[in-house]
This record gives sequence, C-alpha cells and structure tokens, in this order.
Amino acid sequence: MEIVIPGQKRVVINHLVLDFNGTIALDGVVLPDVMEKLIKLNKLLKIHVLTADSNGSAARECMGLPVELNVIGKENQREEKSAFVRKIGPGVAALGNGVNDELMFRESDLSIAIIGKEGCATVTLIASTIVVREVTDGLDLLLMHHRLIPTLRK
Repeated sequence: MEIVIPGQKRVVINHLVLDFNGTIALDGVVLPDVMEKLIKLNKLLKIHVLTADSNGSAARECMGLPVELNVIGKENQREEKSAFVRKIGPGVAALGNGVNDELMFRESDLSIAIIGKEGCATVTLIASTIVVREVTDGLDLLLMHHRLIPTLRK
C-alpha cells in the first residue's frame, strides 16, 4: 500500500502491527467491526498482533482473524515491540495505546494512537503520527488512506 501525503516522503506500507488490549480488544475481547476491517486490510498488508496477553484471551480471540499472533514477554515489552518492528521494517504501520507501544511507534513509518475506552499513554500519543478515537477509525485510515491527507499534509 502506497501512501502519498503532500509535502512528505512517499511511504510504502507492507505490514500492520497491532497492539491487542486497549487497541483491537477491550477486556480481552476483540471489538465489534474489527474482524471485518482486518479481512479487508489483509488483502493489502501482512497483519501482526503483538501482545503480552494480560487477559489470557488473545489466542482464542484472534482465531479466525487474518493475523499473525505474537505473544511477547511480561518484561521488556517496549523493547520487544520495537525490535519486532525493526525486524520486519521498513514499511510498517502500527496501532496502539500503551506506554509499551511508544518505541514501536518511533520505529514505524506510520503510527496511529488509539484513545478508545482505556485512553492513550501520553508518551505514545506524542510519538504517534496521528491520533484517533477508536480502532475502527484507525483501520479506516488505512483502508481509505486519502483521509490521512488533510491531517498530515505540510
């Protein structure tokens, strides 16, 4: 997927990295409409879910989703997420909301902070390219990336 924003460098996105809890899931349950959007995005990108799986539900909830699930350790989550993005990049878009997503955002070509019902950590918000209320809004920005232009053009 190629994203062209006037006044900025052209970006080719090949991978989408998603946080689980607070981003695509609430209280360990995938949010409504996420599956439909991920199925559409799967035609354009390889989708990865990175999670420490705090609720122990990620494997069950991601079953049937077109994603590669990666469970990370309980310690050093920031560094693990950042290293994962470095390994698969360049060409990474990331969505998240927690402190442990900040370094991943800094490594990504496009980072979308999700406010959602849990809120978003300030350091992650500051590291993001763009901020949206809900994960479905962020996924829609990737599906209809012309919507990024008014916000990000220079």
